[in-house]
Amino acid sequence: MTVTEHAEKERHPLARKRFIIFVSVGTMLFVSAIASLMIGAVSFSITEIWNGIFSSVDSLERRIVWELRVPRMLIGLIVGMCLASAGAILQGIMRNPLADPGIIGVSSGAGLAATVIMILFPAYIILLPAAAFLGALVTALVIYAMSWKGGASPVRIILVGVAINAVIGAAMSALMLLYSDRVQSVLPWLAGGVAGVGWVQFEMIIYYAIAALVLAVFGIPHIRILRLGDEMAKLLGHKVERSRFFLILLSTLLAGIAVSVSGLIGFVGLVVPHIVRTLVGGDYRYLLPISALGGGLLVVVADTIARSAFSPIELPVGILLSFLGGPFFLYLIQKRRNSFVDN
Repeated sequence: MTVTEHAEKERHPLARKRFIIFVSVGTMLFVSAIASLMIGAVSFSITEIWNGIFSSVDSLERRIVWELRVPRMLIGLIVGMCLASAGAILQGIMRNPLADPGIIGVSSGAGLAATVIMILFPAYIILLPAAAFLGALVTALVIYAMSWKGGASPVRIILVGVAINAVIGAAMSALMLLYSDRVQSVLPWLAGGVAGVGWVQFEMIIYYAIAALVLAVFGIPHIRILRLGDEMAKLLGHKVERSRFFLILLSTLLAGIAVSVSGLIGFVGLVVPHIVRTLVGGDYRYLLPISALGGGLLVVVADTIARSAFSPIELPVGILLSFLGGPFFLYLIQKRRNSFVDN
C-alpha cells in the first residue's frame, strides 16, 4: 500500500463521520424549527402548522404561525448562524478557542451604538440596525488599530478587545444611569432575544446575512492558512494582515447583523464552534458550515424553551444562553489554564 492510499484510507472514516454529523445537525435543525412552530402558549399540530403557512384563509393558525412564529424562528436561525460563524472565524484567525464577538468587545460596540439610538434618539429608531453595525465596525477598527505593533497579533487583539469591552460596558452603565427614566425600553434588548420580531426585521437582515455567510465560505481558505501561524503563512506568500483584517471585518458584519435584531445574545459564537471542533476537528471546510447550522439550532431550541418552559413568563433567550454559556466559558478557561502562564 502506497503512502497516498494509506492516507486516503485514514481520511475515509473521518470524512464519513463529518458527513454524518453535518446531516445530523441539519436534521435536528429542521426538526427543531418545526417544533418551534408547534410549541407555545397555543400549541398546534403538524396539520395546523401546514394550514397556517400555506392557507390564505384568515384563521388563528394563520395569524399565530405565519405572522408571529415563522419570522421569529427564521430570525432566530439567522442570528444563530451569524453569531456562530463570527465566533468560528475569530477563533480560527486568533488561534484561540476563547475568541468570540461578545468577549472581545465587538458585540458590545454594537450594543452601545444601539443603546444611544434607543435612549437619546428614539425618533430615529429605524436607524437601529445601521447603528448596531457601525458600532461594531468602529469598535473592531479601534481594537485593530490599538493592537497594531508591526502587525496585529492575535494575543494583542484579544487583550485589547477585553479592555475595550470593559470600557464600553462602563459607558453603557453610565448612560442608563443618567437616563434612568428611559431604561425600561432598552432592558429587553440588552437581555437579548427575538421576541416581538416579524417579517419587517426578517426582510431587513436577510440579504445582508446571505451575503455575509457566502463571504464567510469564501474566507475559509484564508482561515486555514492563518491557522498555520503568521510566519508559516508569510513563507507561503500569503498577505497575513490583509486577510486578518478582512476576516475581522467579516465577523464584525456577522455580529452586527445578529445584534441589530436580537440584542446582546452571548456565548453562541463561543460554545458552538468549540463543540463542533471536538466533533469534526479543525478543518474549516467542515467546521464553519457545521458551526453555522449548530448556531441556528442552538438559538432556535433555546428560544423555544425560553418562551414555553417558563409560561406565563417569557424568558429572554439571551439570559438562558448566558446561564448555559457562562459555565462552559469557565470550563474552557480551566481546561486551558496552563496556556495563560507567561513564557
